[in-house]
Amino acid sequence: MERKIRKAAVLGSGVMGAGIAAHLANVGIPTYLLDIVPRELTADESNKGLSLSDSVVKNRIAQAGRDRLLKEKPAPLYDKKNIDLITVGNFEDHLSCLSEVDWIIEVVVENIEVKKSVFAMVEAHRKPGTIVSSNTSGVSINEMAEGRSDDFRKHFLGTHFFNPPRYLKLLELIPGLDTDPQVIFFMKHFGEHVLGKGMVVCKDTPNFIANRIGTYGLQVSIHEMVRLGLGVDEVDALTGPVIGRPKSATFRTLDVVGLDTYVHVAGNVRNKSTDEQERSVFEVPEFVLQMVEKKWIGQKAGQGFFKQVKTEKGKEILALSVDTLEYRPSVRPKFASLEAAKTAKTLPEKLRALAYGKDKGSEFVWSVFKKVLLYSAEKAYEIADDIVSVDQAMKWGFGWEMGPFETWDAIGLEKSVAKMREENEKIPALVEELLASGKTSFYQKEQGKRSVFSIGGTYKDVEESKENINLAALKEQGKLIKKNAGAALIDLGDGVACLEFTSPHNALGMDVLHMASQAAEEVQKNFAGLVIGNQGKNFCVGMNLAMALMEAQDENWLELDMLVTNFHKTARALRYMHRPVVAAPFGMTLGGGVEVVYLADRVQVSAETYLGLVEVGVGLLPGGGGTKEMLFRAMENVPEGGSVPVDPFPFVAKAFEAIAMAKVSTSGQEAINLGYLRPTDRISVNADHLLYDAKQLVLTMDKEGYTPPAPRKIRVIGETGYANLRQNIYAMKKSGYISEHDELIASKVAYVMSGGNVPAGTEVTENYILELEKQAFLELIKTPKSQQRMQHMLTKNKPLRN
Repeated sequence: MERKIRKAAVLGSGVMGAGIAAHLANVGIPTYLLDIVPRELTADESNKGLSLSDSVVKNRIAQAGRDRLLKEKPAPLYDKKNIDLITVGNFEDHLSCLSEVDWIIEVVVENIEVKKSVFAMVEAHRKPGTIVSSNTSGVSINEMAEGRSDDFRKHFLGTHFFNPPRYLKLLELIPGLDTDPQVIFFMKHFGEHVLGKGMVVCKDTPNFIANRIGTYGLQVSIHEMVRLGLGVDEVDALTGPVIGRPKSATFRTLDVVGLDTYVHVAGNVRNKSTDEQERSVFEVPEFVLQMVEKKWIGQKAGQGFFKQVKTEKGKEILALSVDTLEYRPSVRPKFASLEAAKTAKTLPEKLRALAYGKDKGSEFVWSVFKKVLLYSAEKAYEIADDIVSVDQAMKWGFGWEMGPFETWDAIGLEKSVAKMREENEKIPALVEELLASGKTSFYQKEQGKRSVFSIGGTYKDVEESKENINLAALKEQGKLIKKNAGAALIDLGDGVACLEFTSPHNALGMDVLHMASQAAEEVQKNFAGLVIGNQGKNFCVGMNLAMALMEAQDENWLELDMLVTNFHKTARALRYMHRPVVAAPFGMTLGGGVEVVYLADRVQVSAETYLGLVEVGVGLLPGGGGTKEMLFRAMENVPEGGSVPVDPFPFVAKAFEAIAMAKVSTSGQEAINLGYLRPTDRISVNADHLLYDAKQLVLTMDKEGYTPPAPRKIRVIGETGYANLRQNIYAMKKSGYISEHDELIASKVAYVMSGGNVPAGTEVTENYILELEKQAFLELIKTPKSQQRMQHMLTKNKPLRN
């Protein structure tokens, strides 16, 4: 019988437990969230006359965890309605529910005895075959399974989510000695395809993979900072995006994680390691212990290595001096190696500039790199089955762009090892074996396919899921059809092509529109359909704002008119060709990026998509068909066929509000809720599968006998509807919510969405609304205040209210 997870139970409703329950709800799995029964009443409960036997009291802890999900930011839920899939309970009254579920996840305190007592309760209620897992960050899986039945141990494993569970991709699986391999196989597939996770199988060692390597890296960073006399702000400047790490770098990351958590994780390795040198590295510095004692544990306490204060100039970030434990103003470090890295074009060039520089900044980076790389090579096969797992764990769990072995290749294996030898470092056997074989890198690539060095001196192909389409690899394999400076057309195979944006930030310009027009011609002749997608940081952040502002400042109105006209022309070419088109948005999909999505017949959206028509923030309105499309989609939602016609105004008003308030979705699901996407559009939970899912949708549409849509007409709300919208705008202006220029912009949006100066009920075409939209766009871009907003966005990266 095929195994499925239809219902789950999470035991423990703290931050992690509730977060895991939320993500299960995100993917449609009903989940019980259970916790202990309180030992005493709160003052509020006493005042209400409640007792410890009342269910509202007994469920209080789990209920608080559930309630917290609706308040937390970033939001743990794709859609607040998903909260309805989470049912709370307690360990006294509701353990019988465990017999209903297919997966039980323990997320209680990191104490082996507490966990074992929970599993004793679980075993009394679970049905045979139910998967049971612990979300431990380092407690031994085999120790937890001691004393349990054969069936329990067969179905027991570690499932280590990273916090927050919705957003961090890594999910470590840790089999026990008795875990059925089929359970691991199933959970890998389930985690990747249903939960959307990057799955890594770990060995049952302290802190598993990511926390083992990551915490070691944090420790050596602290030690090297102290040795070289650097500040926490200087270290963060050296260990953030410039070396392919998150903006939070080192010490901001510790503030986010919490120093109490960090001390616990470091202590876990220190207490379990038998290697004295390793134990010394994981010894937490005295100043960190003092910070924990003072409760300066990071963001949740309001201060840690950094503290935000209010000054006469506004908010200021202070940095902690670890020597004095006093806060001081943050400084911008000035290292020649750092400046060289910032100007380098590629990440490997940045890494080499810092690793081999000649100043204190580069000395710090080299020392940290050296120690982490040597440690990773020494421990790789102790904690994992291969080095790919180590690299993936660090990328998915800690947000590194390159794992340790990829980093080693990037800085040059031979050169770095030679320098390590000069510094009398012991080179791990794995590295010696690789170099002795005559090879010079851990990874090799041939025609876009990667292989990796493994013990025994051979290279093995890096296994890739068929759902992981890699556009860069396809281009290396000769699948590029054509390209220009801003876009490319790539053959995805099976008769499907992909239009990829390659411009800076994937912004829209004439080169992108030109390639889109060519794609329409090519696909009509030689392909079954088209996917519009890419694998940049974001799908598309909108039009090339700098180019548009330059044209406006030079009063090149004809050029701007031509730009909008060409966008509309390209949209028609793609929208009405005799081949299906599917857009695959993800990440930031803003302004013109949304209008690109609207060129497609269907949308395969990533669950993590922040989509919105935000043009009003730069003093404009959506001029590439976005305003028109929102109007037409609003009218699609107006019920038909009743004895009394339904008033379309509320539907148009909702669409107007989305544009006028520049609403941006916090997920793919919310983009549907806001009306930006249709309920029939599909969501990919695993971002790595997005292009594959979009391709399959194209093939399905082609197989079903695709026919292009017919041009649409609607009946607009006209002058009456416009007057009503204007009344709402005027009220907001009088109340001080919007400025005079905001009022002008909103009025232009309202004019287009009402259909202009025509009676209510007038039937109009798409082209008619597009012409209104273009004229409103051109009128706004001519105004000095809109140009000021555009300039402010380009220079400050935030909207201006003028």
